[in-house]
Amino acid sequence: MRINLLVFTAIAASTLLTDPLLALAAPSQEIAQAPTPKPTVPPASPQTTPSTPVSPNTPPTFNLPSTTPTPPAANETQVLVGEVAIKTPEGQPPLPPELEQRIYDAIATKPGRTVTRTQLQSDINAVFATGFFSNVQAEPEDTDIGVRVTFFVLPNPVLKAVNADGTRVLEAGVINRIFGSQIGKITNLKDVQTGVKELEKYYQDKGYVLAQVVDIKATPEGNINLVVSEGAIEGIKVAFINEDGKTVDKDGKPVTGTTRDFIITRELTVKEGEIFNKNIIQSDLQKVFALGLFEDLNIGLAPGTDPRKVIVTVNVKERNTGSIAAGAGLSSSTGLFGTVSFQQQNLGGNNQKLGLDVQVGQRELLFDLNFTDPWLAGDPYRTSFTANIFNRNLFSSIFDTPVGAPPDNSDIRINRLGAGFSFSRPLGAATTASLGLRYERVSTLNSNSNEVVANDFKGNPLTASGTGRDDLILLQFAYATDQRDNPIKPSSGSVFRIAMEQSIPVGLGSIFLNRVRASYSYFIPVSFLNFSEGTQALAFNLQAGTVLGTLPPYEAFQLGGSNSVRGWDEGKIGSGRTFGIFSAEYRFPVFSIVGGVLFFDYGTTLGSDSAVPGNPSGARGKPGSGAGYGIGVRVQSPLGSIRVDYGVASNGGTQFSFGLGEKF
Repeated sequence: MRINLLVFTAIAASTLLTDPLLALAAPSQEIAQAPTPKPTVPPASPQTTPSTPVSPNTPPTFNLPSTTPTPPAANETQVLVGEVAIKTPEGQPPLPPELEQRIYDAIATKPGRTVTRTQLQSDINAVFATGFFSNVQAEPEDTDIGVRVTFFVLPNPVLKAVNADGTRVLEAGVINRIFGSQIGKITNLKDVQTGVKELEKYYQDKGYVLAQVVDIKATPEGNINLVVSEGAIEGIKVAFINEDGKTVDKDGKPVTGTTRDFIITRELTVKEGEIFNKNIIQSDLQKVFALGLFEDLNIGLAPGTDPRKVIVTVNVKERNTGSIAAGAGLSSSTGLFGTVSFQQQNLGGNNQKLGLDVQVGQRELLFDLNFTDPWLAGDPYRTSFTANIFNRNLFSSIFDTPVGAPPDNSDIRINRLGAGFSFSRPLGAATTASLGLRYERVSTLNSNSNEVVANDFKGNPLTASGTGRDDLILLQFAYATDQRDNPIKPSSGSVFRIAMEQSIPVGLGSIFLNRVRASYSYFIPVSFLNFSEGTQALAFNLQAGTVLGTLPPYEAFQLGGSNSVRGWDEGKIGSGRTFGIFSAEYRFPVFSIVGGVLFFDYGTTLGSDSAVPGNPSGARGKPGSGAGYGIGVRVQSPLGSIRVDYGVASNGGTQFSFGLGEKF
């Protein structure tokens, strides 16, 4: 054994600086620099929200050696260990006892056991892996009782500060919260790496899914600087998708579309130079999809000219936005007639809407030409504009025919020929206001002869002028604030709307009126039934309105019907100068696209029927107040929610009613 030890010592002395397995002169542990990141995100699935981007680069690490022992080589020489010592380089203070104990716990070399070159290298790796040391060497030395193995270790400096460079969205205090417990202690590379992972998780949780630490720089003085790439947006582009889901055609040329790029990009909250945030992008895509111009859209990401930045591409698949229809019919009031309807929702690729409905009959010409620009180009306040020209002929339930009335002058229709325009603008995240002007020439017509009628069958005037024709010029204002959690299927929150119209007393009738209407809805989430998963809510609505000044009878508030008190036919409760309606609903899912509703409605004219000129409600024996209750079905369709209600009126009558969307 004595001879073997001398031989081992000689080998050690001759290979101390040349053989890495025995000399154990491990280089100082440097902080590895990761390659520059190139953020890429696979294309999102064909939905309105993008898939979660995946960082392409492994975050930088400290390259700590593995603690897994290396198996010894075959026939490798083993020597007996007589003593194990731990020292710091000359001029360095001794290790604290707790740090020295960590080394003893980490190494497998123990007095009284044998050791090999491989075992010593594994011990060096294990000491490095504790994270506390920047240099570790092992030196064997022959003694009378066996080999003395001395581990020379250089601990990391005391950590003084951790800083983050390149950050713009990192909140103050996050670095201190993550790394604060390490300050003032010997730097532990493992703990620093754990902190880096926690920092990147912070970014992920906030939606900054491209953010990562791309470099870690340590100084001998004990400072650590984290270089963070947060994922800035270098540019935003728009690409069109064909039927094959490709952005290029078979010839390799980009697919072209109708919609102009700015129609899409102006809906995006994120802008060039800002940090990519998945949550904001998802919300923006929902706004783009809500334009109604696209069948499908998703987000694609590509590296920018600066590989630490990203180019965002909004990929869209356009839908058919135009339609035309024609038809013909025969009516007792108009005779033979033909109809033509044209709709275009993306006029000139500007998301402008143009619609035209024309009905040509033997005795009348009806039409409605309307134009809407939902966002006037160049307007920073997102102002929308709507204008229309129309000639409409509608039956009025205010003047419906009572039982036993004579046939002449009994069935009255209201003809409205006019034009109007309005501007609307958001005042905040949940508030909008609008202002408009409308002119109408209102005529009361006999539905059989289509001739102007001045009085009803009891001789009461039908218009303010008493001639059967009025000029109505209205200045309109509306305000709404919407605090609902979901405008399509709300389960909580509220919405308030108020509208005011002021007439200008010009022309026939010299009408001077002020009309105010208001509506408030409130929603409470509940869970009463378990037919299917989905939103359940109690919904309440209160509406009221009044007219001050001149009130042409055709402008009175009508109660009864699908949009006021269900269970009653249109206008059968009454028509008044003032009204109030209360509605309550329990909304619940049934299965898949079908939902159910239990409802109760109550409406009243508050005794104001007689304040309408001619008292058309009292002349027809209407009660002026009434209630209805029943059950309804809601079917989700591409056109929206189809509403079918069956109501029972407080007078014993029943009525089916239909509509699109909820009543409130």
